[in-house]
Amino acid sequence: MPSEIRLLLDILDRAFTGTGWHGTTLLGALRGVTPRQALWRPAPGRHNVWELALHAAYWKYVVRRRITGAGERGAFPRAPSNWPDVPEAPTAKAWREDVRLLKRMHAELVDAVASLPPSALRSLWRSRPRWRSWALRWRIGQGLQLRLTAITFY
Repeated sequence: MPSEIRLLLDILDRAFTGTGWHGTTLLGALRGVTPRQALWRPAPGRHNVWELALHAAYWKYVVRRRITGAGERGAFPRAPSNWPDVPEAPTAKAWREDVRLLKRMHAELVDAVASLPPSALRSLWRSRPRWRSWALRWRIGQGLQLRLTAITFY
């Protein structure tokens, strides 16, 4: 596997499940969060942890679609797409299913990146130069935002 792909996979893993230099990873911030905690809103009009988790899942889906060109637009399993609604019956089972959705979207993104030829990655970097810094900041920001929301709850 080319070094560029290995590096990108390492960054994706560290920001999602690994040991993040920046603190808690995205999945780590969700560990042990109950549905009640996930629904807590820090202030009126602010997003809660559940909404942030679904938003992260959606953007993993979008990035995978954009780098592979595969998949139909609008095929994300929740609606509305960018900020999916929390289920009407926010049960523990529904929370587990949405965390599984996030994990599945992450795994599909990792698989898509792993299958990229180096030329495709270089082409993406040249055609979308902001992606390099944006992707890393976004991954780190998601984990931090979730963690801060969870800390505020306690």
